[in-house]
Amino acid sequence: MQLVIVESPAKAKTIEKYLGKDYKVLASYGHVRDLPPKDGSVRPDEDFAMDWELYGDKQRQVKAIADAAKGADRLILATDPDREGEAISWHVRELLAKRKALPKDVQRVTFNAITKQTVTEAMQHPRELDQDLIDAYLARRALDYLFGFTLSPVLWRKLPGAKSAGRVQSVALRLIVEREREIELFRPQEYWNVIATLEQGGTAFPARLVKFEGEKLERLSLGEAGIAARAKAAVESGMFRVEEVDTRPQRRNPYPPFTTSTLQQEAARKLGFSASHTMRVAQTLYEAGAITYMRTDGVQMDPSAISAARAAIAERYSGHFLPEKPRIYETKAKNAQEAHEAIRPTEFTRDHYGSGDEARLYDLIYKRAMASQMASASLERTTVTLRDGTGRNELRATGQVVKFPGFLAVYEEGRDQKADGDDEDGALLPALAVGDAPVKQGVEASQHFTQPPPRYSEASLVKRLEELGIGRPSTYAATLQVLKDRNYVRTEKNRFFAEESGRLLTSFLERFFPRYVAYDFTAGMEDELDDVSGGRAEWKHVLEAFWKDFKPKSDEVMEKKPSEVTEALDEFLADYLFPPKEDGSDPRKCPACAAGRLSLRGGRFGAFIACSNYPECKFTRKFAQPGGNGDGGEDGELGKHPETGEPITRKVGRFGPYLEMGSGKEAKRGNIPKDIGELTLDWAVKLLSLPRSIGPHPETGEEITASIGRYGPYLAHNGKYAKLRSTAEVFETGMNSAVAKLAEAANGGGRGARAAAEPLKTFGPHPESGGEIKLMAGRYGPYVTDGTTNATLPRDKQPEELTAEEAVVLITEKAAKGPAKKGGRKKAAPKKAAAKKPAAKKAPAKKAPAKARKPAGEAAAEAISDDEVPF
Repeated sequence: MQLVIVESPAKAKTIEKYLGKDYKVLASYGHVRDLPPKDGSVRPDEDFAMDWELYGDKQRQVKAIADAAKGADRLILATDPDREGEAISWHVRELLAKRKALPKDVQRVTFNAITKQTVTEAMQHPRELDQDLIDAYLARRALDYLFGFTLSPVLWRKLPGAKSAGRVQSVALRLIVEREREIELFRPQEYWNVIATLEQGGTAFPARLVKFEGEKLERLSLGEAGIAARAKAAVESGMFRVEEVDTRPQRRNPYPPFTTSTLQQEAARKLGFSASHTMRVAQTLYEAGAITYMRTDGVQMDPSAISAARAAIAERYSGHFLPEKPRIYETKAKNAQEAHEAIRPTEFTRDHYGSGDEARLYDLIYKRAMASQMASASLERTTVTLRDGTGRNELRATGQVVKFPGFLAVYEEGRDQKADGDDEDGALLPALAVGDAPVKQGVEASQHFTQPPPRYSEASLVKRLEELGIGRPSTYAATLQVLKDRNYVRTEKNRFFAEESGRLLTSFLERFFPRYVAYDFTAGMEDELDDVSGGRAEWKHVLEAFWKDFKPKSDEVMEKKPSEVTEALDEFLADYLFPPKEDGSDPRKCPACAAGRLSLRGGRFGAFIACSNYPECKFTRKFAQPGGNGDGGEDGELGKHPETGEPITRKVGRFGPYLEMGSGKEAKRGNIPKDIGELTLDWAVKLLSLPRSIGPHPETGEEITASIGRYGPYLAHNGKYAKLRSTAEVFETGMNSAVAKLAEAANGGGRGARAAAEPLKTFGPHPESGGEIKLMAGRYGPYVTDGTTNATLPRDKQPEELTAEEAVVLITEKAAKGPAKKGGRKKAAPKKAAAKKPAAKKAPAKKAPAKARKPAGEAAAEAISDDEVPF
């Protein structure tokens, strides 16, 4: 018997069908072991010795592999054809050797696609494990471990709220934060465009004013309304004739087939997929034998695939769409060993596959690969110049016509953002000749403002990381997911925004570890790791060079007092936290007491701005409110409640401002929403009166109330909830509107609709049941389900780290145990009490009195002493 090891059960099932009865194919379900997440797993002082630990949920699967290996004549390691695949094969071999279950004949087989022909051919050409790729894996794993496990304790002790730092993750975060800084520093500039609408032969077209009063117009030349009005009047009064017609042919060549990076970018632009979702769907397509391996830097296709693509083109299109010679693309990958064939369909005769997201991604891959072998597109670009009688004012019209679509008939690459003038360039122009005087239909002067650089989307961030040589495309999805999971960034409308914690972490690393978040250093480290996988460098030498500088630097920062770190960051962030004021006054002057100076402080709940005159002055401001008057100020009385006469006070706490009426247990408190504008006594009375009763529901008779909770304004009725859009709606929503909103929420729009809960992740169909595997947030913790069987995640498994293979194992093992017995678990027999003297009966524990629940706010300056509180 010959034992074949692959990663996933879906892949195992397909391959076993191809190989026949002499082969037994088992899945490892991904990686089987890793470095234990504790100190000492990598020991630089012992020549970088590494300890490995079997994943808790892989015990059963490894035992099954070991049992099968004992009776096998030959072990074939057929994991994925990249560095991670090589590493999994190495781990399996090492584990079997340790258990004395390793067959004498051990071979490595790789294939780029899961088709019968590819798999059977690969089995005829086995090789040894590639030690260079294994060394590259060891170097990367050790490097990431040393970086994270050395730096993270520094962060925990010196930077409240920081959760972790990573070699590539921190640099990707820096890109997002720097873009945020660029946007904040950006000052929009006004400019105007003057565009005439002209007509010739019944066809209207636009023409832009490009020269005014003999001066060539740049983008900002018409900088205010007055000069724009003069320019518009000059165009309106002038008689413009065609002076030049410049027609030039253009060719556009097709794009190469997808690499991992370009697939992630295009799927984000055209399908709205995140990088991680793109890779999950692509993995499903690969394991189903629909596409080639999806982790690759290569753009070349196999000669047989090129022939198949050309045959498909010839069958579908006329001969003009097929170039005389096949197109050959050269890979830009720095390491040829990791540059596999491009991502393409395994069969060009199959133009559709699957359903849902699988079908959409397959269509993208198919069309891109097909277009890569098609003829170039032929276009004609025409530029028409028109001048008035003085020759001092000039209009220009541009347009282009597609003469022959070529590959554009199948595929056109998406773009992140349109450039200025794109719409005009694509306009159709009528036939024009020198001397023609088109009819002027109208002239418009339009005001514009320069725009800041756009925030990164997943597509543009992946593209930028690849341009800088930071990380590798196969790791981008995981890197971006970590930034989201750690709450260092958030996404809105598919754009990355830096959170306060991410900005503070980046500033800390730039100030104390500038070398290790530098783009050139990180890119250079990637080159060194590529040299290891290419056999040009020794992996331990690379680690030694890194460790000898990194360890002393981290020790140096760890020895600093929290107050020294705070002072350094206060100075480093001065321009951001205390920007110059328009009136020229001191930006650090405390707006509350006017005597103290503001500075960055650290507390148990994160960074904030506080007055130097604490505790006399309690002014505080959030870290993320640069230059503002903050949430803080002295506790101030807004007035007395019109009915009870009790004073209503505005206070400031660590979570922001809040209202308080009364004191002690009986005190009534309420948050101050951000969308109410100026806080007045009337607003304070309204907010403290919540929840507001709207009245009994016309169907149930139960009361409907409106209030403001942790997640914003909402309606409540009989245990069901519906969101409101603003604080104003809390006080304005009537019965009809409330009933409608609650009904909409019950049908899937609100928190009450549990059936409409969105999965945290999806992993494709289960290999046995066929149901879609989903990761869900349950009442008692995260769980995975295939629609039939639910399996709770182990306590040591983070939801964001769960792989498809692990999800399959959890569901399969849970299903094997069968349904839970009715009546639940048996109660444990009561333990016999140890012989003790009978204790006096304790009185019921009283609730702590004065710890009234603190809403969003309460003395942020509770822990303002720098050296007492780590920062």
